[in-house]
Amino acid sequence: MIQLLNSFQNLLDYFQKLDFLAPLLIRIYLVPIFYMAGIQKFNGFEDTVNWFGNPDWGLGLPFPWILAFLVVAAELGGAFLLLVGLATRWISIPLMITMLVAALTVHIQNGWLAIATGSGPFATDRTIEAVERLDRAKSILQENSNYSWLTENGSIVVLNNGIEFAATYFILLLALFFIGGGKYISMDYWIHRRFRTETA
Repeated sequence: MIQLLNSFQNLLDYFQKLDFLAPLLIRIYLVPIFYMAGIQKFNGFEDTVNWFGNPDWGLGLPFPWILAFLVVAAELGGAFLLLVGLATRWISIPLMITMLVAALTVHIQNGWLAIATGSGPFATDRTIEAVERLDRAKSILQENSNYSWLTENGSIVVLNNGIEFAATYFILLLALFFIGGGKYISMDYWIHRRFRTETA
């Protein structure tokens, strides 16, 4: 038994050499998410400002131009910095704030689920009703269109727009805040190594 535990510990020690993969993969995963979010806001910047500031059909936030600029800068700049692994911990902070604001101002009233489902512990009256409407929409499409062509690249769903994605991104950013960009394949690692060598 002791020998088996030692073998298992040796295996864990071996895999610890690959611990740079987790932060690298988190960074690579988050890059397109923040790039796409930032570039869409940038390309429609005036609409973004209006949505941020309008209290009737938007978020009703103060200083909408400044906030829109800061969000676009954080998302586009963050995508680049995460890609190269530079200032990973620092850029995680404004991106986490962005996710918190998005979750609390846009998504929280829709519950947890990003995609509407009619059952399960996170289903709500809203998602159950959305699934009923989805079933009706599918029925109409099946009767009046080429349904197999419409769905050959994926199922038709109803976007619930809950906090699921924002919370997931926040947790991944929080992990990067604590562990950094990782060894070997991040500029943070090489800058820290160079600085440590020069001061040694």
